[in-house]
Amino acid sequence: MLLKFTKMHGLGNDFVVVDAVSRKVFFNKKQIELLSDRNWGIGFDQLLVVEPPSNPEMDFRYRIYNSDGTEVEHCGNGARCFAKFVLDRELTNKHIIDVETKRGPIQLRVLNNGQVTVDMGAPSFVPKDLPFTAEAVQSTYAVETQSGVYDITPVSVGNPHAVLKVEQLNDELVATVGPELEAHERFPNNVNVGFMEVLSKSEINLRVYERGVGETQACGTGACAAVVAGIKQGWLGSKVTAHLTGGDLHIEWQGGDQPILMTGPAAKVFEGQIYL
Repeated sequence: MLLKFTKMHGLGNDFVVVDAVSRKVFFNKKQIELLSDRNWGIGFDQLLVVEPPSNPEMDFRYRIYNSDGTEVEHCGNGARCFAKFVLDRELTNKHIIDVETKRGPIQLRVLNNGQVTVDMGAPSFVPKDLPFTAEAVQSTYAVETQSGVYDITPVSVGNPHAVLKVEQLNDELVATVGPELEAHERFPNNVNVGFMEVLSKSEINLRVYERGVGETQACGTGACAAVVAGIKQGWLGSKVTAHLTGGDLHIEWQGGDQPILMTGPAAKVFEGQIYL
């Protein structure tokens, strides 16, 4: 099969995007692993597959696969790239786009400056929604790993995150604690791990170790999780700029059942084709 694709990125979190609206396309785990390989394939953090919706009230459906072939529920940076892709390909002329995901419906708003605001829905701090093993709901949880005991805030933003507030970010912390928590037994489906350095009520530095991928340049859902965790704990205000390795995301959350709004850029790198 000759596969046409578009390589994109959101703040360095990179994707291969495939149009499965104009032509049916199916992938198996082995094919995804091959495509994601940065030496033998194209290379990406996630594969995004654009499909027709099953719900007539939605404009599209899209599926998200990590580089190891596992399908995941949500991807904030991917959602922004998705919006740019369907407009560039003229699959739609709408600037407010309703999309089905494995997590549920989301809405994307393409702004005049080219940035995209994603309605990420409301977060959940209930352990079973991640899932996370806990005897009772708490504000933070002490989790023991080989390297130490860490206080985390678990939060679901459509996919599971564990947020750690740290005094200062460093490579060793992310490289050691990231994989320990990602595969910790208290997270049956594994977890994305965010390391957050609070600079002020409206600014954070953030690095994210993503499940099934490793550390990425940016993680949209990770930025949302870190900010809402910080707001929940009283460390942050309702509007926050998250500085990630690849650039900045702007996150807003008014609390409670209100949706998280994430705004940031999306860019096309190149188009190509590859034999599978």
